[in-house]
Amino acid sequence: MVSFKPDTLREALEIRARGGVIPYAGGTDLMIEADPEASYLFITDIPELRKIEVVDGNLELGAAVTYTQALTSPLVPEILKEAIRYIAAPAIRNTGTLGGNVANGSPKADSALIFSVTDAILHLESADGAREVPINEFYLGRGKTCLGENELLTKIVMPLREVQNYYYHKVGARGALAIARVSFAGLMRIEGGIIRHVATAYGAVAGTILRRPDIDGILIGRTVEEARKIRGDYISALDEAIVPIRGRISAEYRKRVVMNLLNDFLTKNGIIP
Repeated sequence: MVSFKPDTLREALEIRARGGVIPYAGGTDLMIEADPEASYLFITDIPELRKIEVVDGNLELGAAVTYTQALTSPLVPEILKEAIRYIAAPAIRNTGTLGGNVANGSPKADSALIFSVTDAILHLESADGAREVPINEFYLGRGKTCLGENELLTKIVMPLREVQNYYYHKVGARGALAIARVSFAGLMRIEGGIIRHVATAYGAVAGTILRRPDIDGILIGRTVEEARKIRGDYISALDEAIVPIRGRISAEYRKRVVMNLLNDFLTKNGIIP
């Protein structure tokens, strides 16, 4: 096995540009299937990738920020911290990184669900330049992303404006240390009796995290009373859009649970009286 451990982001990008190296941060997924013939690019200790900042109302998280680092930061909102608390055990949270959770392309990724419902932006960099990709365009299918072979995910930018009134629920085989069977995150902001923002995201139900802002938009701009009258149309649209995958548990179970969570979210916000 060949390994590289650069001191700076620029050095890491130059090594990545040569090709044939696998980015390695916490390694909590990679270590399970470590390839002794592979070349790994260790990026955990690069200072640029360990920063947590709030800039212009957005939370900026370096890709190598660990779960524990985020959990203990006063800058990180409660919705993300709640999801992190359900991730594995403290030893894994001390090592695993937010960037790794996003980049592995799993529809069950706990932190990625929160980044999806908040419409986070991902910063992808290569030796030739940088680009910004909405997280909901980053995923191309189960385990597939648009990350180029010469790119690194360097930063996650999460808007903070809508995160105060949130709903989050993860259903697993156990109360903790469990991969999600179904997960749900919802945001809603009501001001002056008018719904100003709605966002929902669904994990572990499809090949990617499911986020349908076009359907959530049905409720935006409506009064609560108006939303109550059309909630059936909204629920039906999501019911049609959510086509669960089959796996260790049935698609029927996933569908029933996720629709129950959606109804609970609407009830807590007064849309279902």
